[in-house]
Amino acid sequence: MLIHPRLALLGFWLTLALAASASASSGTRRVSVAILDFGAAETGPRAAARLWTALAADTKFSMMNRDLSGAAARGASYAGSLNMTREEARDLGAAIGSDFFITGNSETLRRSPSTGSIYYEAYASVFIVSARSGKLVMWDHIVSTATTTVEAEARIFLELDGRAARYSHALNRSQEEESKERAAALVREVTVIEPLLEEASEEDDADQKGFRPPLPFRRLRPVYPATAARAEAEATVDVMVEIHADGEVGHVEVVRWAGFGLDEATVATVRQMQFRPAERDGVPVPLRALLRYNFRRPKGKG
Repeated sequence: MLIHPRLALLGFWLTLALAASASASSGTRRVSVAILDFGAAETGPRAAARLWTALAADTKFSMMNRDLSGAAARGASYAGSLNMTREEARDLGAAIGSDFFITGNSETLRRSPSTGSIYYEAYASVFIVSARSGKLVMWDHIVSTATTTVEAEARIFLELDGRAARYSHALNRSQEEESKERAAALVREVTVIEPLLEEASEEDDADQKGFRPPLPFRRLRPVYPATAARAEAEATVDVMVEIHADGEVGHVEVVRWAGFGLDEATVATVRQMQFRPAERDGVPVPLRALLRYNFRRPKGKG
């Protein structure tokens, strides 16, 4: 059956209009955010509830019911870890069913210094995570001290209120960036043919015939940052590193995050490294390698 050119043109513009309408609708969809309890201590659920209320004031967000999101997290066997792989974070996000989830830890501690009076320290660690990508969008660590638990907690809650705008900005920025990344990935998939990068595995060792793994000329260790020391953080950071055929480091991606400045310290260190490149049958080849760094508090800290 022949279609009149005018009808075909009308159909073309109708398709464009529907696509534009769908795009506009998706653009106005509110971002769903779940906030999980911040640990098992009494301060944790109160801090999480306070942050939920502060973010709910932003009409761009659809705040998920805390009881339902908490039940979903427990059903996914989440026990409050702040040191997750991106895959684990994506699985948790899928179980909760939100665009982003916020987890953390909050507690009030009694401090007895060797000199001076007893005081109370309240803290809240806030981790904003993309459920779609599993990336750690932002982390924050707030500490307050006072002579009573009530006053220390009140100061933490006021800080959470004050920082809600910063968290909102991080959520919105991440949503926009991930939308652009998905669009760029679709274009790349269609139009670009990139050189294949092999991925190192446990089988890729010196004994494997014809293959020689990459080797760093110097084994640099990330510095344990002051931000981690203040939070007394101990964690593991995994990064996937692209090592070019000339041994230079290319893209570095955090695939297990820890926050508290540990991810940034790891990436900065890896970018300074240079490798003897991987070889297959005597020919240098580009390769992706997983590097793992375990952070422990230096002795005498804390």
